[in-house]
Amino acid sequence: MPSRTAAARRSAAEAPEKTVRRTRDPVATRRALLEAARREFAAKGLAGARVDEIAERAGVNKQLVYHHFGDKDALYLAVLEWLYDEIRAAEREVDLAGMAPEEAIAHLIGISFDHLAAHPDFVSLLTDENRHGAVHVRRSPKLPTMHSPLIALIASTLEKGAEAGVFRHGIDPMQLYISIAALGYFYFSNLATLATIFKRRLDSRPAVTARRAHVVDLVMHSLRP
Repeated sequence: MPSRTAAARRSAAEAPEKTVRRTRDPVATRRALLEAARREFAAKGLAGARVDEIAERAGVNKQLVYHHFGDKDALYLAVLEWLYDEIRAAEREVDLAGMAPEEAIAHLIGISFDHLAAHPDFVSLLTDENRHGAVHVRRSPKLPTMHSPLIALIASTLEKGAEAGVFRHGIDPMQLYISIAALGYFYFSNLATLATIFKRRLDSRPAVTARRAHVVDLVMHSLRP
């Protein structure tokens, strides 16, 4: 009968190549864990997700979760920071500062809406974090610095628009940002209930396109003199 040591060696040799490779590559391991955690947290929330399942999905030993992130809450925060960084990166890809004020704000509305439409896991995780009182977001030193440049850009765009006579004066850039985010977020976070109440398919491409156009039109009209 084979010894336990021999059996363990054979098991390791038969392990998937990606598992072995990830344990030897810290960057790949961390990335795999973040991707796995993102799916688990979005599907089950912080309370329902299990470290064992995240590690299994990533193809690594669960001890590597603790090695790279410390604990489940720290991994959850890392996923949240990744999600926020994605939408900020999408905004940075476009030269909003180089656009005319109306074009820049309309484009920003579209970026925000399109990102929510393409990333339902972002909606799920934001809902879950709000359920927990934003306790993880509060711990992050990164998130405030991510938002500050965007608010400053909105402020300067509104100022240029007011000087050009296309926007009214006195619009709070933070309030505008919240309104833009809310108009998209509410739609996607409540698709199931809204579709049931109104007996309409609201996740179809035509329905999402119509909602996007409505949001852009609504916000832009609210800014005009």
